[in-house]
Amino acid sequence: MQATSGQPAAVSGEVACESMSVYCFDVLINHFNPKHIITRPDFPNDSYPLFVTWQFTKDQRLRGCIGTFSDMPIQNGLRDYALTSALRDSRFSPIDWEEIKLLSCAVSLLTNFESARDYLDWEVGIHGIRIEFEFRGRTKTSTYLPEVASEQGWDKMQAISSLLKKGGYMDEVTPEFCRTIRLTRYRSEKVKLSYADYTHFTTVLAKRPR
Repeated sequence: MQATSGQPAAVSGEVACESMSVYCFDVLINHFNPKHIITRPDFPNDSYPLFVTWQFTKDQRLRGCIGTFSDMPIQNGLRDYALTSALRDSRFSPIDWEEIKLLSCAVSLLTNFESARDYLDWEVGIHGIRIEFEFRGRTKTSTYLPEVASEQGWDKMQAISSLLKKGGYMDEVTPEFCRTIRLTRYRSEKVKLSYADYTHFTTVLAKRPR
C-alpha cells in the first residue's frame, strides 16, 4: 500500500459502510464504461484519512492499495483513490476491465492516531503502523494497515523489518537502527465487498422504492 503524506487528525466513530465499497466499484466500472451510472453516495462526506484496497477475491492477492494520511472528504477521497489504487499503484499493472469480476474492494477509514513510545509500542491485529526513518540522507516513510501483520503471520519485529524494506531501507535491520524509527500507530474502520457482493447490493438498491 502506498500513501500520500499529511498530518492526520484523531477521529473515531462507526462510519465505514458497505455502500463505500459499492461506490468504489461504481467509479471503477464507470472509468471503463462511461454509460454506467454511479450510485449516488448515501454515506457522510466527513473528512478522514483513507485507503482503498483491491484484492483478488479467490486468494486475497493484493492488486492495488493507495490512500492518504491527510483528512479528505470521504466521497471525494473514494472517487480519487478507487481509481488511483486500481490504475496507478506502481507495484502492479493497471487493473483491466476483465479483472473487475474477480476482485474485492476494501475501504479503510483511519482513526485514533497516536505517537508511539518506540518501534514496538503497538499491537499486532489492532494497530496500523506508519514509520518514518532516515536512510542515506533522506527521510523515508512507510505504512501497513492494521490487518496486514496478522494476515501475514508476522510478529512485531518481522512487520517492522518488512516495513523498512518496503520503505526503501536496504541495510541490515538492527535493534540500534530500529530505535531511531519514529512510529505512529492508528486504527481503522474497514468494510470490504467482493464483486458478487457488489452486484447483490446494487440489485437490492435498484428494487428499493424511490
